Amino acid sequence: MRRKREGLRQARKSAGLTQEELAYRLRVDRTTVGRWEAGETEPSAWLQPGLAKLLGVSRSRLSCLLDQHEPERPSVTSEDQLNDDERQHMVAALQDARRFVDHDVVSYFRRLLDACAQADGLNGAVPTLPRVLGILGAIETCAGEVEWPVLTELLSVAARGAEFAGWLNRDAHDARHARVWYGRATEFAQEANDTAMQGYVLLKKSQMAYDERDARHVLSLAQAAQYGPWTLSNSVRAEVTQQEARGLAMVGEPLFVVERKLDKARCLVGEADGADVHTQLGSPYTQDTLILRDASCYIEAGKPHHAASLYQQVLAGDVLSRRDRGYFLARLTFSLALSGEPDEAARTGLKAAQLAIATQSQRTRRELMRSVVTLRPWENRPGPRALREVVQAQPVN
Repeated sequence: MRRKREGLRQARKSAGLTQEELAYRLRVDRTTVGRWEAGETEPSAWLQPGLAKLLGVSRSRLSCLLDQHEPERPSVTSEDQLNDDERQHMVAALQDARRFVDHDVVSYFRRLLDACAQADGLNGAVPTLPRVLGILGAIETCAGEVEWPVLTELLSVAARGAEFAGWLNRDAHDARHARVWYGRATEFAQEANDTAMQGYVLLKKSQMAYDERDARHVLSLAQAAQYGPWTLSNSVRAEVTQQEARGLAMVGEPLFVVERKLDKARCLVGEADGADVHTQLGSPYTQDTLILRDASCYIEAGKPHHAASLYQQVLAGDVLSRRDRGYFLARLTFSLALSGEPDEAARTGLKAAQLAIATQSQRTRRELMRSVVTLRPWENRPGPRALREVVQAQPVN
């Protein structure tokens, strides 16, 4: 039995509405509102914008009321990389958005999200997510009072933040909330007429389908991103093309079909200039990123030896964040396990496990669990046995 949503009930009362009045305005039955507040059901997605408006709260705030937790408000401290004048400007904007929210404030929000992205790479999703939700809550508060063209720019930043929140939930192995935030990112992008972000979110959904090994949706979502009515930068097109190659490999297309897509992705990265590579859509897409994604495609195409060599090529350097290094060590572990190299796989997996614990990455842990299953024929060897014990000892979200 779920706990009652006291916050939702209090928000309704603060808005001066009875259950009957709220139900009438939303064109639902009073008992439906009662079930929402009792925690038995959740408002349909299409009802939530109207519900938030009637309650006088932002969409992020409504999400928190439905999930029964409070977001962190974005503090404006030195770690946010704002100087004293900028912090004062931000505080004033949060207090009086109509007067003080301008292009500089939008830039500050963008920088706050950049700082969160750096923190995610170092410390993982769990400590980063509440801060991102707080920033999104502040953006939505401001968005209710500012006008175009600042509003359009602000909503584009909100779309980027919501996409990032979706990713953080993916890494924390919370697919339900990841889908919610990817949906919010699409809504923000539509309001901002940011068509490129709409295509990019489809790519992220395809990648989440890969987390779940849903081959059909990996391919269909990647192709939707590839051929939709938007213009993507060359680096994003390269990422989408590689994702399509991964989907093709998963559904059993011949290797030459997969490699033809990979060759196209390499050409697109080669044509991207510096500004294009460091696109505002997601993380920079470099030659190292290209190699790592190629490796994933070769795993799905039944070439784990080649995949392992590609992972090792990138991991030999120092180009990945701590969280990403753990994840791709786990992917290398799986490649080695598939290649019949149990001892080397176990040694690599133990390194990945240490980083998974440090960054609380459930995504990395899931990859290691797949390796443990693949290593069952050698489960009595010391290395695979040690890896299994470490992975099974980690908490599961």
